[in-house]
Amino acid sequence: MILQLRDISKTYRTRTPQGNVEALTSVDLEIQEGEVVSFVGPSGCGKSTLLNMVAGLLRPTTGHIVFDGEPMTEPSRRIGFMFQQPVLLPWRSVRKNVLLPSEVFGSKSDEMNQRAEEVLQLVGLGDFLGALPQHLSGGMQQRVALARVLVYEPRMLLMDEPFGALDEFTRETMNLELLRLTKPTGITVLFVTHNILEAVFLADRVVVMSPRPGRVAGIVDVPFGEERAIEIMRNPGFTDLVFRVRSLLGDTPGDDSMTSDLDSDRESVRW
Repeated sequence: MILQLRDISKTYRTRTPQGNVEALTSVDLEIQEGEVVSFVGPSGCGKSTLLNMVAGLLRPTTGHIVFDGEPMTEPSRRIGFMFQQPVLLPWRSVRKNVLLPSEVFGSKSDEMNQRAEEVLQLVGLGDFLGALPQHLSGGMQQRVALARVLVYEPRMLLMDEPFGALDEFTRETMNLELLRLTKPTGITVLFVTHNILEAVFLADRVVVMSPRPGRVAGIVDVPFGEERAIEIMRNPGFTDLVFRVRSLLGDTPGDDSMTSDLDSDRESVRW
């Protein structure tokens, strides 16, 4: 087991008339090393808050988090974080954006330069080492962001809707790339998404969160193994899992973004 969350809650203190905001309550989870675990739930249910606490960027109000046998009290270089936007520095080349963590951690060396080139080759950007971000497509920029977190070989990768802004075909390609790059190395992945198809396709388990204050409404096991292709979505068992997640989500009034994504998922599984 690489990660334990015990009775986690998070309350944000505000000075608004509405008072404090309870984002999460009573979250208990155990994550095994090498797992890919997807998180789905309505906007505002605390998915991103949960990732930020696992990353050591936020402290839980109650409960405790144990990563690799140690209490999580501060950010760790053993945990990589990838956001919805690639967050690349526009004046730095692809290679120099990927090397940024090594500069921050004070480990810049010829070995890290070589490692950066190897990872960029793995994500299909070996011919773009000197390119600036503005010359890359959205999918290519996210490949750079992925290479940047993989270059220092983290034990765990946290991903907060990293492919949400991409078109459907590019998103599918990035999903396949993510599995290709992480499964053989045993990296544990926590993946937040609003897209149920994506959640089921990527994950060994899908954690379904309730509306705020977020809690675990249910966990769906995905028994398809590590070797996955887009064609798996034609499998009736895949469709059953999508609708099992949907049933756990139930109705989320007032959350148009989630409703839209769920409607899209319903249409997609009909073919």
